[in-house]
Amino acid sequence: MKKLSELNLFRAFRSTNYTLYFIGRAVSQFGTWMQRTAVIWVVYSITKSPFMTGVTIFAEQFPSFLLSIFGGVAADRYDRYKVIKITQIASMIQSVMLAALVFSGHSVVWAILLLGVILGIINAFDVPARQSLVHDVVADPADLPNALSLTTATAGFAQLGGAALSGIVISAFGAAVCFLINAASFGGVLVSLLLMKLPAHTRKKSGKKVMAEFAEGFAYLKQKPGIGAIILIVAIVSLLVLPYSTVLPVFAKVIYKGDAKTFGYINSFVSVGAIAGTIYIASRKPGAHLKKILLFSTIAMGMGLIFFSQLNNFSLAMFFAALTGFGGICQYTVSNIYVQSHSSPHMRGRAIGILLMAIFGMLPLGSVMVGFIAQHIGAPVTVLAEGITALIVALLFVKFLTRKDESALSEDSEDTGT
Repeated sequence: MKKLSELNLFRAFRSTNYTLYFIGRAVSQFGTWMQRTAVIWVVYSITKSPFMTGVTIFAEQFPSFLLSIFGGVAADRYDRYKVIKITQIASMIQSVMLAALVFSGHSVVWAILLLGVILGIINAFDVPARQSLVHDVVADPADLPNALSLTTATAGFAQLGGAALSGIVISAFGAAVCFLINAASFGGVLVSLLLMKLPAHTRKKSGKKVMAEFAEGFAYLKQKPGIGAIILIVAIVSLLVLPYSTVLPVFAKVIYKGDAKTFGYINSFVSVGAIAGTIYIASRKPGAHLKKILLFSTIAMGMGLIFFSQLNNFSLAMFFAALTGFGGICQYTVSNIYVQSHSSPHMRGRAIGILLMAIFGMLPLGSVMVGFIAQHIGAPVTVLAEGITALIVALLFVKFLTRKDESALSEDSEDTGT
């Protein structure tokens, strides 16, 4: 019988460092999804407002948009290993503070939003460093697409289990327990980092200011229009389509007459689709037509949202929730793989930072907008419009997405530095 690392789907596990990275992130992501689900439910339960759930998402993610390019520069300049250790400890403290707030009975929305802003600032530096570190912990560069797919799969599995369990925990023990579980989960990343054996970091000297390196990142995208187009698609979808998650509490409580468990189940079915999507991409052979996958995943997400928005039958609607999750995670994973594999090593952190700006900038703005619209025209009509928008985006970019991918950069030929 073949070992996991010998199978095409799990070939990235040939690297011990990546295996440790994967385990640590899996534990942490599970706690993250428990906290994320609990925060949205708590705010919606207090306010009964889709708009305020949108504001909650905005508070956490918009700071990441404002600061992610600085996080990208930091990932290129400094030791990513140390950056991640600092951000994990900071995230742990944020979760403990959130739990203390809810345990005390003073669950005021402004305090929850403030702690969300703090987490967003932390993530602005954590995510670019963590994404860039994947490239460092994979022994064979050819395994990078598989490693990125498997890493994304951890988020899907974590959302599946974390979202469902959070609903049960909230009902039985309260949201504060979800926050404490998340705080403990960051220990998984810290332990995995301590066990890794990485070469000593050589600090890259740069006489340039951060803003100059920021500008370099955008200038680089002009030289690489393929990367720029992928980021543009992600930005549009993040603004106009992905914020459907803002109104999921409305579907749980109003459309399906449920509670926190129902909300957790909806998120879990979205995660089932996400897991299927990551497994699909992870099983693709190197050289797969990534842009064509991006096209079909955008169409799948649009069709899933259209049918989900119009169905009152919970069981049938969950199938299309899963289809939506499949399309959404495929789009994120493919864009991440494309940007990483087509970027020069010395520009990779900034390219990822700009990609994250597109996500963290547009998604929170879209969440506020979608929450506002849903409060006036209803959640079903709003989600229907988001699904139609996804199909329009696919149509607008169909020519670019069906064109053959340019070959990825060679690690050896492009590692020139700055």
